[in-house]
Formats: sequence, structure tokens, C-alpha cells
Amino acid sequence: MPILASAAAKIAVGATGVLAAPVLFIAATIGTLGGNQAHPSPNAVADIPADYLNIYRTAAATCRGLDWTVLAAVGKVESNHGRSTLPGVRSGSNSAGAQGPMQFLPATFAAYRNPIPPGGIDPPSPYHPVNAIHAAARMLCHNGAKDNRDIRAALFSYNHSTAYVDQVLAIARDYNRAPTTGPAAQRAIEFAMQQIGHRYVWGGDGAHEGGFDCSGLTKAAYAAAGITLPRTAHTQYTAGPRLAPGAPLLPGDLVFFGNPHTKIHHVVLYIGDGKVVHAPTFGQRVQVAQLASLGPYAGVTRPAQGRGESSAASAG
Repeated sequence: MPILASAAAKIAVGATGVLAAPVLFIAATIGTLGGNQAHPSPNAVADIPADYLNIYRTAAATCRGLDWTVLAAVGKVESNHGRSTLPGVRSGSNSAGAQGPMQFLPATFAAYRNPIPPGGIDPPSPYHPVNAIHAAARMLCHNGAKDNRDIRAALFSYNHSTAYVDQVLAIARDYNRAPTTGPAAQRAIEFAMQQIGHRYVWGGDGAHEGGFDCSGLTKAAYAAAGITLPRTAHTQYTAGPRLAPGAPLLPGDLVFFGNPHTKIHHVVLYIGDGKVVHAPTFGQRVQVAQLASLGPYAGVTRPAQGRGESSAASAG
């Protein structure tokens, strides 16, 4: 009997929008997933909730050789990082008896639930993400992930399906893909994504002031990366460095709305894949949105240029 029910994984796959068809395995994948310190790709930052991302990285660090991206990819397939609304994810069991965001069978969770990790609850619960993700890391570690001995065998023990193994590794490879931006832009994105859910507050510079406005968020994000920006959207636009009209966007770019000759009234942080994170307006919260849904923009700057960023597209 599989350590985790194949039926449970198939149900979760259908719910989360992950491709249900087998993903062709690329042998080079395993060679790129040999440690647990890989920096999150823009796709990983955009897709994984900040709290789950932190738990995956912390849990993977308890098993030498287990890359956090593999653990996160399991969480993606099983429950879309706890966001699936199917039975068994947040309470009860699904038709196969699996429970929680990592879809454990009760007997299997009992075998790997201890010791209780920092942030976990006592008694351990398969529905609590800290308990569940650390248990999954232990299970993978015990079955081949330690020292990266045989990650395919470890994943096959989690779900007895070659297609499942290939799918998880393909997602892990995407989460591990080298970013197209430098570390400063990556840090700014990570900070901004961690603020999702905070209230929009006019003039707000952070949680200590109740929330952010649009330029308060971008200023704080780049401050976390060691880059000082002016306070308002218009002065941030003026500060540059600006990109030439139509230049391709990179994660970390600031996209501005309004009239550059009179007043720029809104700024968002581009995170890749056509998405931005921003503090929209009164009554809303920091959120991810499709850039195209915000209408035409006035211009783009690349604050991290010169810190590992490409400058080829900059305006003269």
C-alpha cells in the first residue's frame, strides 16, 4: 500500500490545476536538486504562500541533501500548498483516508510526526502545516532523500506512481530555476510577497503603521534589499533608472501608472509571469494581480540595476 494514497494525490492534482498527465522526466533535474539552500525562483515566490515557503525551507534543512523545492513540489501536488478546498485538506479525510496539506494517511503520519518542530502543535496534527511538512521531510529523508541518495525512490515511497515522481520533480525544477534577476530584486520581491494581506493605508510604511500604500510597499521592499527609494510613486519614477518604452520586464521592475509629465499616482512591483504585487487602494489589501488587468502603464524603472540586473534595456 502506498505511503500516501495515490487516489488522494490524484484528487489533489485535479483540484489544484497541476497537470494531471505524466510530465516527461528530464534526467538533469536530479542533478540540480542536490541541496536545500536553493534560492526561490520568481515562479516559486509568486506561487507559494510566504508562510509555506518558510516552512518548506526550514523543514528541508533538517534533512541533509533534501532540496526544499522537492518538498514544496510535493505540497503543490497534494494540496496546492494548503489552498485546496477538497475534503481532507483542512479537516476530515478524503475518500482514500488522506489528511492535511501533505495528504498523509493517519498511520504514516503517526510514524513521522515526532519530534515536534518549532512552530508545530502538540499533539501533532496532520492538518497543521508545520507538523505536516516536517513529517513529510522526515518521510522523504528516511526513504532516500538523505544526502540526495535517491530522490526518485523517496518520492516513489510517498506515492507509488512514476508519473507522480516525474511531476513533482518537474515542479521542483521550476521552483529551483535560476532567477533572471539579481539578489537585490529577488529580496525585494520576497519582502513584498510576505506583506500580502496587509491593509492599504494612505501614507502607510508598514505593519507598524497599520499597512502600506503603493509606494510605501515598494520603498519598504527595496529597503529590505539595501536600496533606498524616494517615498512617493512620482519621485520613485523620477529616480529611475527608467527602461526604454516596450523593453521586456524583469522580476523586480517597478511599473508606474499615471501621467509622467504631471503626476504618477500608482506603482506596482513586477514579480514575473505577467504578475505584480501591490497595495491597490482604500478598502483593499496587498495582493498579487495580473499586470494586464491594471490597464496601460506610463513607464518602468529597474532600481536594482547595477546589482546583478541587466541594463541592456535601459533608456539612454
